[in-house]
Amino acid sequence: MLEHLSALQVAEAVARLGSMRAAADELNVTPGAISQQINKLEARLGRKLFERRSRGIVPTELGERIAVHLSLGFQEIRRGLALIHERDDNVISISVAPVFAGRWLVWRLHRFSEAFPGARVQVEATVEIVDPAMAGIDACIRVGRGEWPGVRATQLIEHRVFPVCAPELARCIRQPADLAHVPIIRDTRSMFDWDTWLRPNNMSKNVLGDGPLFSDSSIGLDAAIAGQGVLLAWETLATDAISSGRLVAPLPGRFKSGLSYWFVEPEGTRRRAVVAAFRKWLVTELSAFST
Repeated sequence: MLEHLSALQVAEAVARLGSMRAAADELNVTPGAISQQINKLEARLGRKLFERRSRGIVPTELGERIAVHLSLGFQEIRRGLALIHERDDNVISISVAPVFAGRWLVWRLHRFSEAFPGARVQVEATVEIVDPAMAGIDACIRVGRGEWPGVRATQLIEHRVFPVCAPELARCIRQPADLAHVPIIRDTRSMFDWDTWLRPNNMSKNVLGDGPLFSDSSIGLDAAIAGQGVLLAWETLATDAISSGRLVAPLPGRFKSGLSYWFVEPEGTRRRAVVAAFRKWLVTELSAFST
């Protein structure tokens, strides 16, 4: 029975996400395991649920019809499992990216505790996209455009980006064109690139020189603090380093990236008072960046 349920979960994920690779990433298995599960399920049912094409895999008409019911069924299972993880009404569990937790959130959590005595926040720092209904998480703080199915998403703040560097390096930068003559730090996993800031200044990222490459934005920020180059930084993550004088913004202009921080909760679940209070507190704290 459990093996059969696992295969159905695989079929639902493939139909919903449109590829075996995406389903493998979501279910934390290999694409080969996904393919095997699909083959076994089709053999067990005696019907084809998917068609293999040169550009990927697509559900058959029967597969599409079944997938609708599977999605509804697994959504109810997730909601049921979430009941197991219900916590004390004064405790909130938040899933958040480590860079946001370390660079911004932990330095301000004491303000929430002061405003709401007795409330406790459990921070689950992860780069994975967590399904709050499955993980027993009250809410997630995600970056994106808010286009996630099956969740309730509240926009917290839209990202603005701008160049930052160590004070010593800033002496070499008087105008945007000077960026072509200094090392440029790049975040290889960033959801935006230098053109976000350069285009409004009538420049292209093609004029930028080389510099260190990092797959983690927090390390890139440390590299900028260490004087290794200029980083295109998120306003929320760089603000404390700027306030302390470890970083400066050598050029004017902060431009929206099209991405935002979102407060994401399981859809259809009871919103506890402490969760609502934490969401409102975040909105208030982040509103300082809107001025």
